[in-house]
Amino acid sequence: MGQLSLFDTEEFYEFPKDLLEYRENFLNREEADRLKDHLLKTAQWEQRTQKMYNKMVITPRLTAWYGDSKFNESADNNISSTNLWIPELLSLKERIEKEFGYRFNGVLLNLYRDNNDSVAWHRDKESRYGKRPVIASISLGQTRNFDFRRKDHHQSKYSLPLPNGSLLIMKGDLQENWEHRIAKSTVPMKERINLTFRLINEL
Repeated sequence: MGQLSLFDTEEFYEFPKDLLEYRENFLNREEADRLKDHLLKTAQWEQRTQKMYNKMVITPRLTAWYGDSKFNESADNNISSTNLWIPELLSLKERIEKEFGYRFNGVLLNLYRDNNDSVAWHRDKESRYGKRPVIASISLGQTRNFDFRRKDHHQSKYSLPLPNGSLLIMKGDLQENWEHRIAKSTVPMKERINLTFRLINEL
């Protein structure tokens, strides 16, 4: 798997800027650690089930939804009922919106408790996200590799380590043409929380 770089270099693959924006230290270490510890203790974590290969399986991570208003689980079982914004998440949403010019009305929290937690290859293609969704992803805690591959060329894989406090914005046709995942690891790991801010049409 190739190592993904977002910088001008001949050694690494440079991801197209119309598909991805990256800020390694969007939150400083103190900000990121404080938010991670707060969410670990207070977020309304759930372990959900979802349908894979015609059977129901337990997701290997915990999740929580926050947003502008209440909404219910979608038909494909990818969204459960949401909690109203808490001040820490609302402030972070507004900070991203102000700096980058996007708009969001919900955020999905994923808690990867250790190296055994993961999310499989997928695209965020739900109709409620719109045709070319913008998703802003904040990483807190343990650095995990964020893997990409083209949906029609699985041999081309790239990996971007996402450290504590980093911001990754996925946009354009990324969800149309690329899949992504967080893989399990054989290396012991501590908790990682991923916040994915989204604009959801039905809210």
